[in-house]
Amino acid sequence: MPSSAPPFNELMARCERSAVHLEMRDGHAVDRRAGFRHDPADRAAWWAPGRASSKGTVGRGIAVRRACIVSEPGSDYTRFLSDGTFPNAAAGEQVRWLPRRRASDIALPGKDFWLFDDHVIPSVGKEASDDPAAPKLCVTVLDEVWAKAVAHDQYEIH
Repeated sequence: MPSSAPPFNELMARCERSAVHLEMRDGHAVDRRAGFRHDPADRAAWWAPGRASSKGTVGRGIAVRRACIVSEPGSDYTRFLSDGTFPNAAAGEQVRWLPRRRASDIALPGKDFWLFDDHVIPSVGKEASDDPAAPKLCVTVLDEVWAKAVAHDQYEIH
């Protein structure tokens, strides 16, 4: 039975081992972001509380990772996501990219999610999963995706 998920910063603060995000969508709120790029020199504009939370989490020795499964050629959202990854990397997050064509043999879940230690939180919606099998499935999927994916600094959106 699903339960309500706490706020993101609280989830990060409670983390004891890892916080991992799997993102598979090619679009999400693109219209308001189309063409926007952060200026790396203007830290005040892109250093948000969530990134401070990630940096603090990494500073406690917790692994924060994100894997993005993307279609090629990349969508506007994928380009936006890639362009905006440097603040996450500055916070200590590890990011990898996997072209969708290379993920065809992985049994992917139906939606994006975060896995905080043993708790699965969908990226869309606010319900955590209490199903004990869910974390095991998500860990397996994340391990498969991570092994095939390319590090952010080595991947170019096509």
